[in-house]
Amino acid sequence: MYNTIVVGYDESESSKAALKEASLRVKKHNGKLYLVHAVYFDQEEFTILPSQMEKRFEMGAHVCKLAKQDLQAQFGLNGSVESFVCEGEPPDVLIDIAQGKKADLIALGTYGRKGLKRLLMGSVTSEVILNAPCDVLVVKRPCGACTGNYKSILLPFDGSVFSRKALIRTAELSKTDGARVTILYVIPRYEEMVEFFRTDSISNSLYQEAEKVVNEAKKVASEMGIAVQAEVLEGYAADEIIKTAEKRESDLIVMGTYGWKGMSKAIMGSTTNRVIAHANCPILVVK
Repeated sequence: MYNTIVVGYDESESSKAALKEASLRVKKHNGKLYLVHAVYFDQEEFTILPSQMEKRFEMGAHVCKLAKQDLQAQFGLNGSVESFVCEGEPPDVLIDIAQGKKADLIALGTYGRKGLKRLLMGSVTSEVILNAPCDVLVVKRPCGACTGNYKSILLPFDGSVFSRKALIRTAELSKTDGARVTILYVIPRYEEMVEFFRTDSISNSLYQEAEKVVNEAKKVASEMGIAVQAEVLEGYAADEIIKTAEKRESDLIVMGTYGWKGMSKAIMGSTTNRVIAHANCPILVVK
């Protein structure tokens, strides 16, 4: 799986980690890697400093050349790596290259002009996740910790079509990497979002529904040939995902694009963004 990987590269430490993570997977499982450097230059800048455009392209080509040389020296990757230096907004460039090369994964570090900690929808990471034609891996660990391999995967699951896709991808990864898998269902605190009185009967119904969804996930996982552990927790989805990943020492969180049945897309976007902003391990968003 993931035979064609596009990596967003800007020479930052986070993009170096993304490149190393992707390169190690290509080395272990074969495939093709496309190194992409975007040169953004708005009209106002061009009017004031037109000569800077060419310099930025030259710099981009130079950093890509050095990165390719490093990949060849470290991992023996040569013919399996190509690089592109393109003008445009980084999310648009990454998505265009991924579409053109029929990539099945985009890997990038946690960067963006508006800052990771806020991770606004205008940031590179968020825009790529929203519009990518394939899965997106957000690498959140230093280069030294990158292995291209996963041993403990956490899968937030709610029974939606999006989390089902994530479950299938998780099972595939588990079989190729030998990873143990934890399925997590979080019961939202509806009473804190809408005004209603929660009785014992309602609580029991919510937990019964949770067990039903988790058992469904276990059945699918078993049919795909993997054993899983499961947890049912109550609280804010993002917070419980982050805490469980730390407790389980997960080295990958796999999430569907939306999810959390009954929630709006905006709330799920907030959940995904919060997990990406605060989790300590890579996050794979399955499209």
